[in-house]
Amino acid sequence: MHRDLLRDPSEQPILVGTFLVILAVFLLAAAPTLCLLPLGAILLVFAAFQMNQAHHRAIVQNALRISSQTAPDLAQLAAECGKALDSGPFELYVLRARQMNAYTFGFSDPRVVVMYSPLLRVMDAVELRFIIGHELGHVVLNHTWLTTLLGGIAGVPPSLGAAVIFTFAFRWWSRACEYSSDRAGLVACGSLEKATSALVKLAAGELDSPAEIEQALRLLDAENDSPVSTLGERLATHPLIINRIEKLRNFAASKEYRELMATKLI
Repeated sequence: MHRDLLRDPSEQPILVGTFLVILAVFLLAAAPTLCLLPLGAILLVFAAFQMNQAHHRAIVQNALRISSQTAPDLAQLAAECGKALDSGPFELYVLRARQMNAYTFGFSDPRVVVMYSPLLRVMDAVELRFIIGHELGHVVLNHTWLTTLLGGIAGVPPSLGAAVIFTFAFRWWSRACEYSSDRAGLVACGSLEKATSALVKLAAGELDSPAEIEQALRLLDAENDSPVSTLGERLATHPLIINRIEKLRNFAASKEYRELMATKLI
């Protein structure tokens, strides 16, 4: 698996830009205390690790861990996604909730993927492959620990102005990471149609037929023309769904996608 082919071309330049912006603001705002910056960075990493450990304990207590004993079909599906993306060990949990969502976290193996229970009702097996593959994309591309680190730095700015700059910079990079992880989801599921329907369902909820999915897709496309939606995307951690679908279509037609599918392990 050539992991770099999963990365959206914009992700790494944006990451470098985000890091330089955060560093520059810190240097300008905290010049009198520069000697304390290394210590602050160490403390930040330690605090982030502790928060991840606490989060993991909370998930174990409140969610169902997926295994061959608790949900054999879903466990097999998740294992196949991990093998396809060469993700390394991970734990999958299902958390009872009302909304549809999934996320991943962790500094070290095994990483943790959490799915909210409505996904199991709304998505079919191939769509679930996209969802799990997307989250594993964050793992194989090292987004999990970078998100915790950069997000932690952005959360402790030296001034209000710096907070605004940090937020914009971090979310700019976060949106690029979503494009990259969508690529991983597509490789895991192998179907542009199902990847598209999974994204549409995340935005629109339960849809029972291809006609309903197509109608929802048209509505999402119309919303994309709104200046309010464009501004909202600039403030969000995730791109607009219609933009994610457009990126996936371009990727599915690319040489990189064909190469990844040719070397997929399953």
